[in-house]
Formats: sequence, structure tokens, C-alpha cells
Amino acid sequence: MVEVVLALPERVLLRRVHLAADATVAQAVAAAGLEGEGVSVDHQRLGIYGRRVAPDQRLRDGDRVELYRSLTLDPKDARRRRARGR
Repeated sequence: MVEVVLALPERVLLRRVHLAADATVAQAVAAAGLEGEGVSVDHQRLGIYGRRVAPDQRLRDGDRVELYRSLTLDPKDARRRRARGR
């Protein structure tokens, strides 16, 4: 079993899926069915426990597949804005 998770601003989507022993990250994302929830999946923004991985990465039992969203604000720009405001 693996978990597939996507954190949205208003909610978190978490699915637990059972897959074959040699399943890939892309297969886990497809099995989770998040696209049926109106979520578009960018297969270039995937990770396992915070480490970016390719869609063809093989999974191990207990892995947590994470789908990453685009940043709304660059962290460097946010720091600059806070520094100017002080």
C-alpha cells in the first residue's frame, strides 16, 4: 500500500492505494483517481517524502507519493518584501 497526497489551499487530498510490487509513481497517481476530482496532475512535479522523482520511479510498500503545486510566490521575493517592510 502507498499513499498519494496533494495539498491544496482549501483541502488535502489523500488516497491510499494497493498496487503490484513493481508499480511506479505514475501508476500510483493514476490509481488514486485525483484527476476525477478536477485536479490536473503535472507528472514533472512528483516526489516521495519530499524528494523529487521521475514518474517511472519504482515504489516500495509504505511510500508516500506527493504531487507538488506551482508556487504562487517565489520564496526569495517573499523574503525581499518582508525585509523592505521592516
